[in-house]
Amino acid sequence: MSSVLEKSLAIVELLVDHPMGLPVTAIAAATEQPASGVHRTLQELARLGYVRQVQAQGDYALTIKLPAMGLGFMGRAGITDVAQPVMDQLAADSGELIRLSVIDGDRLIWVAVAQGATRGLRYDPGQEQGVVVHLASSAGGKAWLASMTDDEALNRVGAQGLLRQAEGQGPSAPTSITLLLQQLAEARARGYATAVDSYIAGMAAMAVPVRYHGSGPVLGCLSIAGPAVRMTDGRMAELAPRLQAAADELGGAAAGTKYFRANVRALDDDPQGRRSA
Repeated sequence: MSSVLEKSLAIVELLVDHPMGLPVTAIAAATEQPASGVHRTLQELARLGYVRQVQAQGDYALTIKLPAMGLGFMGRAGITDVAQPVMDQLAADSGELIRLSVIDGDRLIWVAVAQGATRGLRYDPGQEQGVVVHLASSAGGKAWLASMTDDEALNRVGAQGLLRQAEGQGPSAPTSITLLLQQLAEARARGYATAVDSYIAGMAAMAVPVRYHGSGPVLGCLSIAGPAVRMTDGRMAELAPRLQAAADELGGAAAGTKYFRANVRALDDDPQGRRSA
């Protein structure tokens, strides 16, 4: 890491995954920074109100300031107002976990969730909002990739990496470009992408792109996820029309959000024409 800003953001991103806090030595090791430098950065972040020391001489944790800023942005951008009611209804209809990811530049990021499972076995990661989606191993990522040409999809995967090394992945995640392209072709033919024992072992998901006004550029992806024993091929086929209808509803309502309108303008102004097919 070269810049002070990059080092600071690395610390913040690490603490997002550890809400109970971490000691300076653990933060230094995880971010590959000297402990003395990490301590100075934490002191400055604390002065600005972004982190706090859990107790005297204790661990450092994020304050609520950064999450509150994120929620404020989501609300003012109109994303939650438009998306949450649609996602809540789909969660109730499917009885599974619903996730919305949105395109932010060259990345796909999970931004909203609704849980439909109220009892028994369920998939509920709880910490994926704000996480960059790994494209090759997730249903949402493959739904986005399937909306592109194979060359465009391979460029995205090449930039991010075929394998999800840092966090690990499920045993059925694609380990070759040939297999990934086959899965993308199947997603196009089927009308939705799937990931079974791929992103996480024991979990299955299906996803479709969310298109502006239903047929415009891709704004993000909507997915249904749950335990693989329940999310069978037959069950996914049953849920597919409801998932697509919800995605169409979100795409139709996207014109009412500042964030999505700005994304569409950015695609229209892109000289390289990164608009998904």
